[in-house]
Amino acid sequence: MSSAAAKPILYGYFRSSCSWRVRIALALKGIAYDQVPVNLLKDGGQQLSAEFKAVNPMQQVPALKIDGITLSQSLAIIHYLEDTRPNPRLLPQDPKKRAQVRMISDHIASGIQPLQNMSILKQMGERKTEWAQKCIVSGFQALEQVLQQTAGRYCVGDEVSMADLCLVPQVANAERFNVDLGPYPTITRINKALLELEAFKVSHPSRQPDTPAELRA
Repeated sequence: MSSAAAKPILYGYFRSSCSWRVRIALALKGIAYDQVPVNLLKDGGQQLSAEFKAVNPMQQVPALKIDGITLSQSLAIIHYLEDTRPNPRLLPQDPKKRAQVRMISDHIASGIQPLQNMSILKQMGERKTEWAQKCIVSGFQALEQVLQQTAGRYCVGDEVSMADLCLVPQVANAERFNVDLGPYPTITRINKALLELEAFKVSHPSRQPDTPAELRA
């Protein structure tokens, strides 16, 4: 089998927000793939191994081997899947809606998640929960306002988009850090609707090959 025809391989971690985004995209597009778990905690962080550095020099998950190339960065991976396997669409055809999807995706993927990522929290020591809460609350206050203008059933209108793939993992992070979601009814409503969809269920951290037994659904 040629490398381009081989089944894609996703290197990820069950709880990684960025890995989760890509798992949802693969599920929505019906792409069968194999998983190679990279435990971000075990052995001092398996992402820091020489073996994984050869896969992704940034030593972060996810990485996806597909069509004979290796891609990292979750949104870049999703864009590639969209370009090569466009059905169902995760980016609307309408230029304004497409821009809104990208805006919301970047708001989360650049403006919230990296600030409360594991590598940052390690530097915060005992203040890590307080720091994570502060970053998420600040981002969600803005995001709630934006979604009140763009949302239908989902983040932008009534079709699932890349923005939704970013939203669900970030809400899970908020819950993990005990952020009060009461002030964000739009975020909460959309998240609940998305979690009812099969692609979001099978991609959930509680249902992955590397999910610890005590966290399995």
